[in-house]
Amino acid sequence: MNSPPSDPSIVALAPANRPWFRELNRYHWFVLAVCTLGWTFDCLDQQLFNLARQPAVTDLLRVAPGNPQVDKYGGYATSILLIGWAVGGVFFGILGDRWGRARTMVWTILAYSLFTGLSGLAQSYWQFVLCRFMTGLGVGGQFAVGVALVAETMPDRARPYALGLLQAVASMGNVAAALIALAFSGLEQNGVVASSWRWIFAVGALPAMLAVVVMLRLKEPAAWQRATSSAEGRRAAGSLSELFGNPFWRRRAIVGLLLASSGVVGLWGIGFFSIDLNRTIFRNRAEQRERDAGEAGQDRSLVCWLLESSQNFDTLCEPIRPQEFLGLEPCDDDPRVLLATATKLHQLGTPISHAAVLAQVEQPSAETAKRLAAYLNEDPPAEFSYDAHAERIAARTKRINGEANWWGGITSMLFNIGAFFGIYSFSLVTARIGRRPTFALAFLCAMISTACVFLFMKTTTDVLWMVPIMGFFQLSLFGGYAIYFPELFPTRLRSTGTSFCYNIARLASAGGPVVLGLLTAEVFSRANGFDEPMRYAGLAMCSVFLLGLLVLPFAPETKGQPLPE
Repeated sequence: MNSPPSDPSIVALAPANRPWFRELNRYHWFVLAVCTLGWTFDCLDQQLFNLARQPAVTDLLRVAPGNPQVDKYGGYATSILLIGWAVGGVFFGILGDRWGRARTMVWTILAYSLFTGLSGLAQSYWQFVLCRFMTGLGVGGQFAVGVALVAETMPDRARPYALGLLQAVASMGNVAAALIALAFSGLEQNGVVASSWRWIFAVGALPAMLAVVVMLRLKEPAAWQRATSSAEGRRAAGSLSELFGNPFWRRRAIVGLLLASSGVVGLWGIGFFSIDLNRTIFRNRAEQRERDAGEAGQDRSLVCWLLESSQNFDTLCEPIRPQEFLGLEPCDDDPRVLLATATKLHQLGTPISHAAVLAQVEQPSAETAKRLAAYLNEDPPAEFSYDAHAERIAARTKRINGEANWWGGITSMLFNIGAFFGIYSFSLVTARIGRRPTFALAFLCAMISTACVFLFMKTTTDVLWMVPIMGFFQLSLFGGYAIYFPELFPTRLRSTGTSFCYNIARLASAGGPVVLGLLTAEVFSRANGFDEPMRYAGLAMCSVFLLGLLVLPFAPETKGQPLPE
């Protein structure tokens, strides 16, 4: 295997019109391939979480699909992942400068792979959240060491294209995650597996095998070896005091952090929640189809029968959960309220009847009491069969969950197909017009496309064209981060500085999903008259992209300049 060229003059002699990839030797391609795979699998594990978050939180909280608490606690879980991401990113970023890029990469891959797999074994919400925090530690460290290694190995002219390609191909990890989710959703829909989210997380443990290849074959870049060859260089490597004590590097770190925060909040606090928005849209559509087929009426007959046959109540508790019942109208919680109340009476040993249940409903308004009484004002038909309808509810639940999760996977796949082209387009555009103008276009288009998705996306056709456009512009920013951040810092601080910009942005943006969840559950809630809370919450948060535009005048232009040493 050839070693990377260490003489800068070799690069200088390359013709200006020569394709960038013709300047790479076999070792260059090997480094690019390994780092790309490491980041691709990292993105795979990130996206598996986004796809499995809603069903996992629903299952672990034991609430109904569509319950506002799912969005609220899903936001908390995402924020905790981002906090772990920030902590791990800073820790492994410093380690990458001090200990070496390749050796640090081994530990980041093992961390994000193994804890993703363990997430599928969680038996409570807090176990799940702990696994997500530990996953975040590894996820955060991978980006900085990977892009630093590629940036220091590639010839100068090829560097932005190689980094853009790394980030673009990594989006295919998100597409692979969507295909995995689609496959398991189909299996769940057909009754082959239950709780498909657990199987989805199990697949995320497989990338741990890449750590063996990194450990055996990948070498530290020559630039890093030179920078740390002396005792003084080793002391300066990964030094936070130098990064923030020197006004020149400190200014660059703060600018990079603010640029990253805008894009990271936009992606993790808004963009990835379009998957949950689409799940809600298509779940509502599937439930309405079942209502049109008369399933809600059958549910009402079953509720009426159960509340007059309390000796059969244990039969309900085992195979059917109250959240699986349909109301007669969308967002109608009548059967769930009645069954939850009946369950309390049953646990207390109190006889269950229509009147007893209505009397125990907690502080009903006059309208609620009237609605609940009307719901129960029907006797079950003589031919009604509990067993037959219980089986229909179980089958119906699988169909609805499978359909909602399938469309979640489709949304993710389309989003990341758009992302692939957006990320690599950034590297082509920035090579012509510079870093700052390209970032300005990307921030502006990301804001407009995201607002349009949350405001107007309603049909299957809308999903097919609007989601890829949003993915194109939102993820193009991340192609810019991969190119720009390594160009801001010297070799001894490159991994630390890149990690600070990219991962402290995760910490700063951890509030994004929480704010989105609170807006969904509290501000734009159904109780306040909003039929689809997620839409208005996402629209309100699109203003975060303005932060990136405001910071750009303070960002240095690095187009055509060598890496600082």
